[in-house]
Amino acid sequence: MEGVENPGKPIQPSPRNFNLMVIGQIISILGSALLRFALSLYVLDITGRADIFATLYAISNIPLLLSPLGGAIADRFNRRNLMVIYDLISSAIVLGYIVLMLGGSTSVFLIGTVMVLLSFISALYTPAVTASIPLLVEERRLESANGLVQAVQALSGVIAPLIGGVLYGYMGVRLLIVISCIAFALSALLETLIQIPYVKRARDRGMVHMLAGDMREGFAYVAKQPLIRKSIILAALLNLLLTPYFIVGGPIVLRITMNSSEMMYGLGMGLIQAATILGALMIGFFAKRMKTYTLYRWLLAIACLLMPMAAAVSPLMLDLGYYPSYLMFIACAIAIAMAMTIISIYIITKVQKETPNENLGKIMAIITAVSQCAAPVGQVLFGLAFEQFSSRVYVPTFFVIAAMLGLSALTYHMLKRRPAVSLRNEETV
Repeated sequence: MEGVENPGKPIQPSPRNFNLMVIGQIISILGSALLRFALSLYVLDITGRADIFATLYAISNIPLLLSPLGGAIADRFNRRNLMVIYDLISSAIVLGYIVLMLGGSTSVFLIGTVMVLLSFISALYTPAVTASIPLLVEERRLESANGLVQAVQALSGVIAPLIGGVLYGYMGVRLLIVISCIAFALSALLETLIQIPYVKRARDRGMVHMLAGDMREGFAYVAKQPLIRKSIILAALLNLLLTPYFIVGGPIVLRITMNSSEMMYGLGMGLIQAATILGALMIGFFAKRMKTYTLYRWLLAIACLLMPMAAAVSPLMLDLGYYPSYLMFIACAIAIAMAMTIISIYIITKVQKETPNENLGKIMAIITAVSQCAAPVGQVLFGLAFEQFSSRVYVPTFFVIAAMLGLSALTYHMLKRRPAVSLRNEETV
């Protein structure tokens, strides 16, 4: 499994290689999502305590901060081979857990260990995928390709609970874990058929020093590139201010403030998730009309859409009945979810186009790590805010409106068009 290492015969972007990678992603991500679903229900069944799993889930996300290491590895080695190896290791980890489970080991500690190990593999795996996309598609199709990959990830979050719920109820946790093990192995098999251009880089020092130096090089590159640096700032602030509002506030508003039934709650959250998928699939249409220096308008539009959401949870609107508030809140949330997805994919694609191949993995990983650091902080802050204003949930919404107006102004200042030399004849940032 040597990969494609002949720079004299460059591999041209082809739908076959990209389609194989997407199919592999569908299988691998769905297997991972099914495993998380199965383990969550299993922990609840054997302990009866949701707080234990919540703690395990938080701990299992810590290895994701190691994404920059995964980026350095992705830029140094054959990315196709890395994806195959990571999926095989994931399959081996799950297989090991199956053997231990059959032997009678079902402790929460063991489950937590499996989750942490798989999270560590995911931190290494993701940069290899995102850095490979620009090599597998033509530049004019890069937005659509990123959108499709993100849609696959979002769709797995919808399908896994549906499939997992049925299989878990009828056949138990063991079958779901076996399916996940097979999914990782099958994804690895498909990935061996992918051809990704790769030029072997010389090694002038030991592996540890080499990867440490590569990571330092990645952070130094970010510091010197205004577009990438400002994109990271924007991504981090969105994950701090807006994304946690929906993750924490959405369920609270729908389930507690509006007292939605299980069906209406599920419908509302499902529609918001579906809007994320729709936004990812529509990025090709919007990208042709977007400019970096006009992103502030999208953020301003989001701030405007939040205003009816604040009104929807006001006492006056709630007194008018359930459905007017519910429909107003969900309609605006759907539009915002689509806009957020489009902005995210556009920024990622812009950075990919401006970053040399030898730094792609590191830069994508740094963006991911910074964003993931910001999101939990925002979730804690919004959890406290919704607890403090439990009878006036419109107050945290007004806070988000003010924050988005400020972020829109900051984005205009950071990315505004200047008369100096432009990047790719579009803008200077």
